[in-house]
Amino acid sequence: MIPIFESILPIFLIVLFGAVLKRARFIDQSVWPGLETIGYYVLFPSLLFMTLARADFSGLELGTVAIVTLASVAAMTALLLALYPFARLRGLSDASYTSVFQTSSRWNAFIALAVADKISGTEGLALVALVMALIVVPLNLINVAVLVWFSPGTRSLSMLAKRIAGNPLILGCIAGIAVNAAPFDLYAPLAQSVDLIARSALGLGLLMVGAGLKVGDAVRPGTAALLPTALKLVVFPVIMVGLALIAGLSGETVTILALCAAVPTAMNGYLLARQMGGDAPLYAAVATLQTAVSFLTLPAALWAAAQLAGG
Repeated sequence: MIPIFESILPIFLIVLFGAVLKRARFIDQSVWPGLETIGYYVLFPSLLFMTLARADFSGLELGTVAIVTLASVAAMTALLLALYPFARLRGLSDASYTSVFQTSSRWNAFIALAVADKISGTEGLALVALVMALIVVPLNLINVAVLVWFSPGTRSLSMLAKRIAGNPLILGCIAGIAVNAAPFDLYAPLAQSVDLIARSALGLGLLMVGAGLKVGDAVRPGTAALLPTALKLVVFPVIMVGLALIAGLSGETVTILALCAAVPTAMNGYLLARQMGGDAPLYAAVATLQTAVSFLTLPAALWAAAQLAGG
C-alpha cells in the first residue's frame, strides 16, 4: 500500500500547492476564473480527445466495462434517492439534499486521470477516459434532473438539452472516439498541436482543484458533509468493484474502475448548485472534506481493489 500512496502523493501535493497559490497575495485573484474557463473549454477537452483518439481498446472488454460502469451509476442513484426520506427526517432541506446527491455521485476526472497516468500510464488514461465518455452524459442528466425536481421554480428542458449537447467534455469524448474509429489518422501537425495543448491539462486541472477548496471546511466538517463523504469515498468504490468482480473483470481494469469511483467529487457541481438553487456552501464544504479524506482512502481503495482482482 505504501508504493500506491507514494505514487499518488505528487497529485495531492499539486492540489495543495493550488490551495496555497489561491491565497498568495502576489497573484491577481482575477486570474482564476479565466484559468478555469480555459481549462474547461480547451485544455481538458483536448486531453480527452487525444487520449481517446490514440487509445488502443483491443485489450479491453468494452461491453463489460460499459455495463459495470453504467450499472454502478444506476445503483448509486437508486441508493441516493432511497435516502431522501431519511434525509428529510434528519432535517435536511431539499436544497441541501441536492448537494448531498451531487457530491456523492459526481467524480473528479482531473484527479482520476492524473492518478491513472501515474500508476498505469497510457492504458490507465485510456480506461479512465472511456469511463468518462460512458458516464459524463448520464451523470449530468441525473444530477440536473435532481436539481430541477428538488429545487424551487421551473427549468426549461430545452435549455437543459442545449447545455448537455454543448458540454465541451462530452464533445471532446465524442470527437476522440470518432477519430479512433476512423480508417485514417489525424493530420500529424494538427495532432501535435492538440497534444501540446492537452499536456498542460492535468497540471492546471489539479491546481484548479486546490484553488477551489476551502481549508476550514475540512477542519470543521458538519454532519451533512460527513454522509456524502462516506458515500462517495467508500460506498461508491465498493459498488463499482463488486459489480466488476461479479461481471468477471480482473487485474488492472478493476483497479482503474475503483479509482474512478474512489476519487472525490467534481468541483463543477458547485457552479450548478449555485445556478439552480442547490446548497452551494454545503457543496464546497463536502468537496473540500472529500479531497482531504481521499488522501488516505484512495490508496486504500486501490490496494483493496488490486488484492481482490488479483492485479
